[in-house]
Amino acid sequence: MKAAVYYQNGGPEVLKYDDVPDPKCHPKGVVIRVEAVSIEGGDTLNRFRGAMASTPHIVGYQAAGTIIEVGSEVTTLKVGQKVATSNAYGSHAELRAVPARACWIIPDGLDVKLASVVPVTFGTADDCLFEFGRLKAGETVLVQAGASGVGVAAIQLAKRAGARVLATASSDDRLLALKSLGLDHGINYKKEDVVEAVMRLTDKKGVNLVVDSVGGSTLQGSILSLAYRGRVSMVGRAGREPMTVDVQSLMSGNRSLSGVFLGAEIATDRAYNNIQRLMNDVAKGELKVIIDKTFPLSEAASAHAYIESRKAVGRVLLIP
Repeated sequence: MKAAVYYQNGGPEVLKYDDVPDPKCHPKGVVIRVEAVSIEGGDTLNRFRGAMASTPHIVGYQAAGTIIEVGSEVTTLKVGQKVATSNAYGSHAELRAVPARACWIIPDGLDVKLASVVPVTFGTADDCLFEFGRLKAGETVLVQAGASGVGVAAIQLAKRAGARVLATASSDDRLLALKSLGLDHGINYKKEDVVEAVMRLTDKKGVNLVVDSVGGSTLQGSILSLAYRGRVSMVGRAGREPMTVDVQSLMSGNRSLSGVFLGAEIATDRAYNNIQRLMNDVAKGELKVIIDKTFPLSEAASAHAYIESRKAVGRVLLIP
């Protein structure tokens, strides 16, 4: 099969389009013919400096397609079904092998491209807001990097839950694109100090919850944006900066900081069933997936470079 691989960590240019052996089906897994790859923020981080399971390495958490082989111990899935999948690596390829427990059935009528985005992106946003963020109706949420895949999902989920939603982005155009998703107030972090803007928009009270997928120096701003007893759900380090925070700023307001990693619980009944529920909500039109741009699998390097330019709103896909 063809795959986007790399032989050493580095920038987008390390990705090569090569022939590699087809994956083997595990007795408790399936093999899918990939029809769409949703490039996750973690994919670019892993390419940059993450562990390589093999050389060459096929990066990538998330892809959707059609099952072409089912393991001997699998009873819940069958050949021909359309599924969205998530795994530690292997999405950037024509074929991928995954555990059966890492597959979510795509409802009839839902575009495979849209479905490919849902598991990690919407599952993470939902956990940040509700499982760990304990969001309640009437509270105010700040979504850092609102135009990211998790940001797009978090804005919609928070608004649907009855929250007031603030979000940051790098341009006014990106913020404008988020208005139709339920964004109440956008903050252009290139033009405004985020903490000052949050305090202005909340009458100096701060927000009840921050979803922060950026980390680095942004994380301190998230903490300083909190109201009394406010919470931060920290879910990534897209900024690639060292994580340095002043914990005293948490103590003084009885605030809390929670690290969120969906992968640690993705195979549990709670998380697995929650992702299927979110997939069904997308199929029913209750939640919207935004695809900014698609690239052929052979142009994975260009796709990664485009993501790192921070111009996208929503997800960027690869199509084998």
